[in-house]
Amino acid sequence: MYSDEVLDHFHNPRNVGEIDQPATVVEASNPVCGDSMKLWIRVREGKVSEARFKVQGCVPAIACGSWLTDTIKGKSVAELAAISTEQIETGLGGLPTASRHASMLAVTALQEAIEKLSP
Repeated sequence: MYSDEVLDHFHNPRNVGEIDQPATVVEASNPVCGDSMKLWIRVREGKVSEARFKVQGCVPAIACGSWLTDTIKGKSVAELAAISTEQIETGLGGLPTASRHASMLAVTALQEAIEKLSP
């Protein structure tokens, strides 16, 4: 049902937790399924130096948060806007149709963070 990549990020999530003194922290939720994601980002010299997350939700939501925080490290704030649900799903080896809400949750959290980080 889930790809090896999804299961790896679920069983071994990267970057779980909080960041002291982040540049921004946002929380996004999906009212339909009840999943929520909190995303912390620290920026140094215009690039993401650290990203962490916490998810209350399903296997794919945790995997998407893990993949997202790994992927955005080292990127400029401007580059973050290019990350899409399709990119997350491809990076995770695909998601079942019923689980695509998880990539949307991650992108929503990221977009909220971009808004707070942009001048």
